[in-house]
Amino acid sequence: MLMGPSFGMRFWCPALFILAGNSFLLAQEAAAPLPLVPLPREIRPGPILRLGDGIAISAPDGDSEDRFAADDLIATLKNRGIAARNGTTGAVRIVLLRDTNKLAAAVLSSRRLALSPEMRNEGYILIADGGIAYDIGSSAAGVYYGAQTLKQLISVNASGPVFQTAEIRDWPAMAFRGISHDISRGPISTLEFQKHIVQLLSEYKINIYSPYMENSLEYQSEPLPAQPGGSMTRSDVDELVGYARQFHVTIVPQQEAFGHMHHTLMFEQYLPLGETPHGSALAPGQPGSIDLVRRWITELAGMFPGPFLHVGADEVNELGTGQSHAAVAESGAAKVYIDFLKQIYAVVQPLHKRMLFWGDIAMDHPELVKTLPKDVIAVAWEYGPRPEGFEKWLRPYVDAGIETWVSPGLNNWDRVYPNYYEALLNIQRFVRDGQRLGATGVLNTVWNSDDGSLFNANWYGLLFGAAAGWQPGESSIANFENSFGQVFHGDLTGKIDEAQKELSAAHVCFSQAGSTHGAMADLFWMDPWSRQGQDTSARLLPMGHEIRLHAERAITLIKEAEASARLRETDALRAMELGARRMDFIVYKFQAAQQIADRYALADRQRNGGRHSGDPLFHVEYYYQDLVYGYGLLHDLYEQAWGRENRPYALHNILARYDWNVQLWLQRSGCRLQFTQSTAAPDVQGLSPSGVPSAGPPDCREPMSYSQWRALFLGASRP
Repeated sequence: MLMGPSFGMRFWCPALFILAGNSFLLAQEAAAPLPLVPLPREIRPGPILRLGDGIAISAPDGDSEDRFAADDLIATLKNRGIAARNGTTGAVRIVLLRDTNKLAAAVLSSRRLALSPEMRNEGYILIADGGIAYDIGSSAAGVYYGAQTLKQLISVNASGPVFQTAEIRDWPAMAFRGISHDISRGPISTLEFQKHIVQLLSEYKINIYSPYMENSLEYQSEPLPAQPGGSMTRSDVDELVGYARQFHVTIVPQQEAFGHMHHTLMFEQYLPLGETPHGSALAPGQPGSIDLVRRWITELAGMFPGPFLHVGADEVNELGTGQSHAAVAESGAAKVYIDFLKQIYAVVQPLHKRMLFWGDIAMDHPELVKTLPKDVIAVAWEYGPRPEGFEKWLRPYVDAGIETWVSPGLNNWDRVYPNYYEALLNIQRFVRDGQRLGATGVLNTVWNSDDGSLFNANWYGLLFGAAAGWQPGESSIANFENSFGQVFHGDLTGKIDEAQKELSAAHVCFSQAGSTHGAMADLFWMDPWSRQGQDTSARLLPMGHEIRLHAERAITLIKEAEASARLRETDALRAMELGARRMDFIVYKFQAAQQIADRYALADRQRNGGRHSGDPLFHVEYYYQDLVYGYGLLHDLYEQAWGRENRPYALHNILARYDWNVQLWLQRSGCRLQFTQSTAAPDVQGLSPSGVPSAGPPDCREPMSYSQWRALFLGASRP
């Protein structure tokens, strides 16, 4: 294994060292004047005011939505330990106004400022004049977003509460800024946590929350697919929609209505409708298919009052392999796909909703895209950094005159912690190209998988997506990296920002060690003594030292930041710490497995005449215990993190994998070597890449020789 110097030097993988250098240059060339997310378009910082007597906040126009914005601002500041109150008197005051108010008009005129036409829907102006600050908008949303910027300008530092005054004109680059939240494959958020998501994202000017559903909504017309405890009810929907409205967030339901339908088609009742038996796609030629979609969509439209309805229709990989084989053979898969999409549109159109669909299939057939109705919205998605740009995902719809949203991804799926090294580049470039080509929205995606992704690990990418959709052009990653910790967690030390960078560095090291997209979940579950595990070990161990230093440094930084002040959103910090611990444990598991194998080999050589002092097996039991306790600890931390955000549904499916690994290493630790029966064994220095995977936890009630142990765990070595 390649070892670095023993002194306290921090390690960066070469690729990330270059990135860090570039980020530093970007920070020097385009440094943000203030740590704000998103960054306002126009900002002129003013003096910092001390808030010794607190701050008085009012909305004198009497509008209920503006009063809500004022009350929400007061509640937030109070929660942060700042003396905020509803009133019009005090040394420092904030006044929320519409631009139609005479006082607002006079203040704007005195500064020669105005809300231009592009600012009418969601724009705002902040003006600090001595001890009075004005938040002025043309709409309730504009006033609310101005108040969210004020939340970031008012903070608590070492000297107490302060108000960083500023003159700001701000409005969004994209009209629709949202997230797609997978609640269909594993974790199902509680209603209270979904409310928390909506409220918190609105602080960063997100206005769309789109739950992605396969079988996680209870339909009265089709009650069978919804799983008990794993689905939203009608009352859940009503409560969430009403709650989101006050934060200017629209709930856009996604119901897969073509592909990704296995959790419905697995039921025998729907057997005639599937492309293949119990498969994942509807068969377009079956009359019952569009009838099922009609029942779903009609009921969905009645639950969600917003203007949009997302029908999915992505990754219809089975099309043409079953009941539609003849139609696809005659007309081609693309035409069969587009024709069924048009049928779905015919269901949606009378309900007065704009239909959104995933754009991955139609994009490859621009001639057929032009036949789609012009009022649909194509959601183009791609999750890689793509240095060449994203024009090919957008151009077919732009050329056809179809409205487009861009959909980047957080790289959270199948990873022990989101790979933000890739995700931030993906978001930055995709949104940039979308704005250039006229895309009107961004729908950042959160996908879950069987490894049990945690939503609380996603806030870093979600906030950058919010910034990229609001800010014009290419958003600066460097500015965001240096603002997130203070803005989201209230960390003034910069250590949370550094911890995020450490985890990105660890991901890069994992990628350089052969794990294409960083710290993947399969590494966490992988048996290091299986054939795949031995191959992986050979690639991973040379980078293991650097990876562990990054992960452990992240844990230390989180703890130090928390010790310095009372931080906000601590559940997100726990998810971040868990990600770092899982990264660290991945490498240690391979290191410990290597140590066990090496020590057994050394003991065998000593038994057969080698000149070695001491007992090579003295510490072996420690390595076994480390792996048992490691999986056990992470089991407990994961269960706690899950409970902070999700319903119990599906939890035990994931905890069972922790339990299985605890049992595996417990049983392996009981395998005792008896060298009096030992036969000559190969002179092994490491794990053999030709090993055969073990069939499962072994029965180790009897002592075994080294040769027997090796055959059981590592397989016979190749000549």
